[in-house]
Amino acid sequence: MRTSTGLAGRSPRCTPLLIAGGGLALLGGLDAALTLAGLPAPVGSARLAVLHGPLMVLGFLGTVIALERAVALRAAWSLLAPALLGAGALALVMLPQPLLGRLLLVQGMLLLVVVYLALWRRNGDLLVAVQALGAVLAAAAALLLTRVQVAAVVPLLIGFVVLTIGAERVELARLAMPTLARVTLTAHATGLSGAAVAAVLWPTTGGRLLGVSLLLLTAWLGRHDVARRLVRSTGLPRFAAAALLMGYAWLAVTGLGLVLTGSPASSAAGYDIVVHATFLGFAMSMILAHAPVILPAVLRVRLPYTTLMWGPLVLLHTTLLGRVLTVAVGTTTGWHAALIGNVAAVLLFVTVSAITSAGARRHRAARTRHTRHRLPTPTTEEHEPACLP
Repeated sequence: MRTSTGLAGRSPRCTPLLIAGGGLALLGGLDAALTLAGLPAPVGSARLAVLHGPLMVLGFLGTVIALERAVALRAAWSLLAPALLGAGALALVMLPQPLLGRLLLVQGMLLLVVVYLALWRRNGDLLVAVQALGAVLAAAAALLLTRVQVAAVVPLLIGFVVLTIGAERVELARLAMPTLARVTLTAHATGLSGAAVAAVLWPTTGGRLLGVSLLLLTAWLGRHDVARRLVRSTGLPRFAAAALLMGYAWLAVTGLGLVLTGSPASSAAGYDIVVHATFLGFAMSMILAHAPVILPAVLRVRLPYTTLMWGPLVLLHTTLLGRVLTVAVGTTTGWHAALIGNVAAVLLFVTVSAITSAGARRHRAARTRHTRHRLPTPTTEEHEPACLP
């Protein structure tokens, strides 16, 4: 059982409903990406296009992270955090004015901070403190987004994603980590958070400082993560390790890009590289790596490993590399195709996961029918956490 940053016990039955808001945010964000690029999109709304960043980071990633934390805490009230974030994403997509959606995202992120504080009171784990620090950065970004454009708060959103995933990796790879890994990560997190705030206040100098902090953290995580050994294994461990190592490589690209350009908003090319290296190359690759473990615990569904998972992983990184290279050399040739490939990779992984999970569910149901006559009749009913406090 994971006692600090991870999952414990069974998730409540309402988690698939709570994740729906995050799923809608993902679809809306992908539609917005196509619209921003001037490509045909299912909705193609100019209003939705400007909400691409908040939908993907706060709506999608925020909801997923908040739901996992709520399942870990096992308190009914904590489910309000992913509910508010999902509702915020829904409001951004459906309502003509974004203010209500933005305010719901602020409330959801603030409540996520409270969830982390409750987890901290349980065991005082430094990894929880690191993730709480990331949530504070995200809450600040959500609040600022009621007044400024997303480009101004990108450093805060980078800090949120990197600190959350970094703490998760230290927990999962704890046996391979050095004795003082938690203390070292906390030191990195403190420096990175200060650099993220500096990058908002003094974009060029702070942006370069943030880049250096990211490079140092990436080098430390990459050196000690067990993925370096597991990539030579087979099956799910090899798939997850490959996704993790490619994620670290893209985070290094983010750090290098910030060191060279300073503020990510200093140029369109630099912004495209830094933002998508972080949130597609790093964050999405980490999601693919952890999905076969996290989804069964959070959504009460099985997601067995299949070699089909390599398809979206390879497509994601191949098309993202093409996108970054075309931007770096200043050409638009192939850029649209690469962007479409990014969107296709994400949708392909969702499709593969749905098909694999459905197959596993049918297989389990068939086994249950064959063995039901051997099982004793239950006399008590297991109580699960409610969906509302």
